[in-house]
Amino acid sequence: MTSLSRAIGTVSMPPKWSLGYHQCRWSYDSSDKVLKVVRTFREKGIPCDVVWMDIDYMDGFRCFTFDSSRFPNPKSMVDDLHSIGCKAIWMLDPGIKKEEGYFVYETGSENDVWIRKEDGSPFIGEVWPGDCVFPDYTCERTRTWWASLVKDFISNGVDGIWNDMNEPAVFKSTTKTMPESNIHRGDADIGGVQHHSYYHNVYGMLMARSTYEGMAKANTDKRPFVLTRAGFIGSQRYAATWTGDNLSNWEHLHMSLPMVLQLGLSGQPLSGPDIGGFAGNATPKLFGRWMGMGALFPFSRGHSETGSIDHEPWSFGEECEEVCRLALLRRYRLLPHIYTLFYLSHMKGTPVAAPVFFADPQDPELRKIETSFLLGPLLVCASTVPDEGAHECSHKLPKGIWLPFDFGDSHPDLPVLFLRGGAILPIGRPIKHVGEASLEDDISLIISLDENGKSEGLLFEDAGDGYGFTQGNYLLTYYVAELHSSVVSVKVLKTEGSWKRPKRNLNINVLLGGGAMISSHGIDGEVVHLRMPSDSEVSSLVATSEIEQKKRLEMIKPIPDIDEPAGQEGAELSKIPVDLKSGDWLLKVVPWIGGRIISMTHLPSDSQWLHSRIEINGYEEYSGTEYRSAGCTEEYEVNRRYLEQSGEEESICLEGDIGGGLILQRHISILKDSPNTVQIDSSILARSVGAGSGGFSRLVCLRVHPTFTLLHPTEVVVAFTAINGSKQEIYPESGEVVLEGDMRPNGEWMLVDNCAGLSLVNRFDPSQVSKCLVHWGTGDVNMELWSEERPVSKDTPLGICHQYEVRQTN
Repeated sequence: MTSLSRAIGTVSMPPKWSLGYHQCRWSYDSSDKVLKVVRTFREKGIPCDVVWMDIDYMDGFRCFTFDSSRFPNPKSMVDDLHSIGCKAIWMLDPGIKKEEGYFVYETGSENDVWIRKEDGSPFIGEVWPGDCVFPDYTCERTRTWWASLVKDFISNGVDGIWNDMNEPAVFKSTTKTMPESNIHRGDADIGGVQHHSYYHNVYGMLMARSTYEGMAKANTDKRPFVLTRAGFIGSQRYAATWTGDNLSNWEHLHMSLPMVLQLGLSGQPLSGPDIGGFAGNATPKLFGRWMGMGALFPFSRGHSETGSIDHEPWSFGEECEEVCRLALLRRYRLLPHIYTLFYLSHMKGTPVAAPVFFADPQDPELRKIETSFLLGPLLVCASTVPDEGAHECSHKLPKGIWLPFDFGDSHPDLPVLFLRGGAILPIGRPIKHVGEASLEDDISLIISLDENGKSEGLLFEDAGDGYGFTQGNYLLTYYVAELHSSVVSVKVLKTEGSWKRPKRNLNINVLLGGGAMISSHGIDGEVVHLRMPSDSEVSSLVATSEIEQKKRLEMIKPIPDIDEPAGQEGAELSKIPVDLKSGDWLLKVVPWIGGRIISMTHLPSDSQWLHSRIEINGYEEYSGTEYRSAGCTEEYEVNRRYLEQSGEEESICLEGDIGGGLILQRHISILKDSPNTVQIDSSILARSVGAGSGGFSRLVCLRVHPTFTLLHPTEVVVAFTAINGSKQEIYPESGEVVLEGDMRPNGEWMLVDNCAGLSLVNRFDPSQVSKCLVHWGTGDVNMELWSEERPVSKDTPLGICHQYEVRQTN
């Protein structure tokens, strides 16, 4: 790792507050909501240092702007946050709205900073604000221009910046990014003028660099904090990294640790996942278990998408809330150690979280472990399966002495902690945010003696921000402990840095095994002596500790083992996915955001056909020709719900108000007489169109927009017979294909997976469908049905009724 760090650089020393817990959610859409969330953390005694603002704060998704109605005075809001010990981080994306009069677009155009197409004109791609241009961060003048915007932005009370969508992401693109043929006018020292294919992998890192440099210019006495989604080797010099938009499931909980460890091995020690999962709804046990492990990752942030259930620590019941409180208090007690590890990483390039085999590289079995990790000499052993807590799992330990301990916080849903023999672990007092700590606070040392009765450890202390430590303004303490003649002596071996040792108490805890320990206290900087008990006394203390530990665990009220929220009736349906299960199918419907179908499982083949997040994709419908027009995000009411067991077909009828007196009605059913078939009958209805319009609505088009997942992306094709009788096959390399007139499918088309031997067949009435559209994405495909476009009245609704089934392919 030292050789790698010499080549790519080490992590920038993070501000200490950034190592606390971060709370984020896409939907903190007003100052009032942000302040309410943070105040709730304080009221409930749950530690938190940072709250994050997603794109909700912007004026029409325009970067460097604030929505004047929902965030009227961001500086005042941040001042309120600072008064209760919380920092604020704000998102900035690379996509800049192409709009005359918008100051970022205007100044960017004046400075000629946009990425170009091959014909020399600026590339325009659609992202959140609509049509966007994209800064060419490969140019020094672009980085300088962006840094100046960031510098001005900081004056609003911005403590940190979140660079998202910086692959760069582009909507309505087969590759989900910009064309490789686009032109960058890069600096000569990094490659000069090149196509986007040359610079794509470093684009996100260069954006993070520009953001970092802007923050550094804004305040030379503070360390910038930047988080980036896209990065490259060397990104750790400018930004932290999170592992991307994950899912709220046990598989992604399990995956999060190997991803963090691999980033650390690649030179990026400051990383972590979205705790609880970004997309979908966590269960109480999943969220609590994820917090237990995620609270000990180098970067610890909870984040979730809009449209999902609330994912704050108190959102899953009192048992989960208590686990989250314990997990985060544990993190904050360990912050002196974690901060020291970051100092070592900054100086030497060592990872903060390391694989277990680092403790014994000669043991090949340790390389298979994916549920445990090292924080220096501290071994964290977790469980990522719902039916076993960490204390019930069998954990393989590296060779040598590894003694268990806790902070009186053992819980079935928290990881088990071990300290390597020969190590001294510095810890602090329980605090709710970093600003509560003081250099005069008591310091505690947890000591695990090695085979020779010796231990050593480090503690790095400085101002927690700024660059004084580079001038020697810090205190690095080397503690040692040694057993001699039944007495353990603990002292300071040496120190580095110009700081004088503050007057404070020193608490000593020597581990004996089985969670037992002996304790003493003294003054930091002076020698502290402890008498070791005899062997028989140690055995008794260990046995007693193990019995008490078992009793404590048995008395703890565990987090309920709930797979899904209970109750699917009446008004409760508004926030609970509805299951439709009958015959060959299991569907999950989300009434509260677009009435969309988010899961479509064919039971006989155990195949999932929909590609979805809660708020986007899956099966959705629009009321216009525009992408994501009215109909796909509104809250739908459940008018009728029929259950198969009551003698009816399994079905649900939904209605959503799409404005202008119009209703989008959708009847989803698994047919009683044809249980291999899902039928969707949708209509745009005029309920209360004004008389001044002659009883007719605006122009509408029913656009059916399902996003199907590709089980085997290289082995799929959309096949059909056209109305003109020709056989047609559309492959992924076609990108987007529009089918009109006689080229439309003659009432049936199918998504064929040649590898799986399965076809998803979609049948419809051609008289209801004026156009079909195929759009291939990365790992998914849209097979859209469009009605004609016309006004509707009470007597002339607009509808499409169609069906899906899965067939075996010969």
